[in-house]
Formats: sequence, C-alpha cells, structure tokens
Amino acid sequence: MTKFNWKIEYSLTIFAIFAGILFMIPTSFSSKTAVYISIWNSEYNKIAYMFTAMSAQAKSDIVKNMRNAKSDILRERYMIQLVKPYLRLEDRMNKKKYVQHYMNGKVVSKNDFYYFDLLYNNQDGLIIGVKDIVDKTPDAPVFLMLIDTNGSKKPNTWGLDIFGLNIYRDGNVNAIGYGWDVDKLRQDCSKNGTGLSCSHYYRIGGDFVE
Repeated sequence: MTKFNWKIEYSLTIFAIFAGILFMIPTSFSSKTAVYISIWNSEYNKIAYMFTAMSAQAKSDIVKNMRNAKSDILRERYMIQLVKPYLRLEDRMNKKKYVQHYMNGKVVSKNDFYYFDLLYNNQDGLIIGVKDIVDKTPDAPVFLMLIDTNGSKKPNTWGLDIFGLNIYRDGNVNAIGYGWDVDKLRQDCSKNGTGLSCSHYYRIGGDFVE
C-alpha cells in the first residue's frame, strides 16, 4: 500500500467516524444551548456547594443578620454580602436595556413572581439575580436566584440562557421545576411554556428545546 493510498483510507475512516457521531446527536441539539446548559449545571453545582459551606458558618454575624433582618430589602442586602465573594459579584447592573422573556415570548413584567429587581454582573460575564420570597411557610424557599449564562446578550429568555433555583432555610437548594412530573416539565420547557422548569428538566437529562 502506498503512503498516498494509506492517507486516503485513513481520512475516509476518520470521516466515517465523525459522520457516525453527528448521526447520533439529536436533531434538536444546538451548540449554543449546550453551552448555556453546561454553564448552568456548573453554576448550580457551585451554588449548592456554596450554601452547604455557608450553613457550616451559621454562627457568623452576617448569617445571623440575614436571618434576623426586619425587612425583605435588608435580608436581600445581607444575602448579597454573603454570596458576593463566592459568586465573584461585581457592580449592580443597569436594567434599562435588559428585558427578560419567557420561552413562549412573553415579557417578564415587574408584577411577575419571577421578576428580579436585584441583578448583578459577575467576573465570569454572567448576570446573577437574588430575590427574597415573602412566603413564610416552613417548607417554602426563602430566596430565588437567577443565572443568565451569557450575561446581557440575547436571547435573555428563561430556559434558553436564563435558569434559576430555590434556596431554603436549611441551606438546601433545588432547580426551579424540581418536584414537577416529567410531562409537566416537558410541556413547560417548550415554546408554548414559560421555560422556567427547564432549569430542572435539563438537569435530569431532558431534551434540548429550540
């Protein structure tokens, strides 16, 4: 076999392997979506670890202040102080040109539960939001957190580049959509839904949605 023929056969083999890999990738796969979901999973794991570490520091002054805060605004401020070094938060972002959408195209209005007033840039180019929850029932989350995985760049849409999680009194966290049945997750994580539950749906291996 000549060196030239060997190179041709080698190239054809590599091409066949590459074509086979492409054939196995779902048609709904998007490279951008994959990147956003990868960032989301990484940030979720980081935040879950962070709150486990903070629970171990329950006697610190800042944690005490947060738990004993007399208003939602103060509690949010203490939370920001608490997570700032972990999440590498920088300045509070200007929201004038930052408009969030649900996956079905509707704008997230100021009256919506998932509207965030406190949004911060971080050193990795993300946008991170923190919101105190008024519901004081024992099993309700006490904070919501938003992660925009590509910062202020579009699409700024829940389930595409925006994901979120619930934070509980005991320091546990779970992604929005946790506890929903799979059919409800699939319906919401679509162009006809809000996209909120994609935060959990993608973590359990749900299909990519375009």
